[in-house]
Amino acid sequence: MTRLPDPSSPPADPHPADPHPADPPRIAGAADLDRLVDVVTLAFADDPVWGPAFPADPGSATRRALWRPYLGAAARLSWSWLTAGGGAVSLWVPPGEVEMTPEQARALEEVVVERLGLRGPDVIALFDRFDSSHPTDEPHYYLTVLATHPDHRGRGIGMGLLADNLARIDAERMPAYLESTNPANDARYERLGFRRVGEFAGYLPGSTITTMWRPAARG
Repeated sequence: MTRLPDPSSPPADPHPADPHPADPPRIAGAADLDRLVDVVTLAFADDPVWGPAFPADPGSATRRALWRPYLGAAARLSWSWLTAGGGAVSLWVPPGEVEMTPEQARALEEVVVERLGLRGPDVIALFDRFDSSHPTDEPHYYLTVLATHPDHRGRGIGMGLLADNLARIDAERMPAYLESTNPANDARYERLGFRRVGEFAGYLPGSTITTMWRPAARG
């Protein structure tokens, strides 16, 4: 099995600070895929679920290769958002859309098996638990990823981006759904109107992923 060598250190952040923090977020396009991969790879390196599931050095070629097909699939839906300075990203699946096409799902699984070897089936089983826990009885916006680059943490830009997204969703009178892989974030989501509705097993024994639902805004 051929594997790309991991760099000795993560690449330097080309956006060390957000020069225009008050500017509104923008839709991320295909040209932003490298930035999406940069932010998410580093943001989730220490996540309780995805850190152990995608084991490698932060910013490594392996982690980037695992995230890239997933983020590329989400970006195709034109509801992926970047803050003005590129420090935080949110990726959503709008109502009526699918998270990944069958072809994209197969491509992701191939990368997982190639990069993780014997661990690959366990990660694919984790993907399946996400799918089987997803609500299907009501159209909604699905937040697949919310991530803040480590160099931008502590400034509130990630939750500010989420609040901006939710205001747009409220204008459509639509509900929203997410899975929280880090219990430290649950209360933050609850402050923005999400409530806990269930849970399922994470990657490591004893770890738990919380499912959260936010009802549609009323007129």
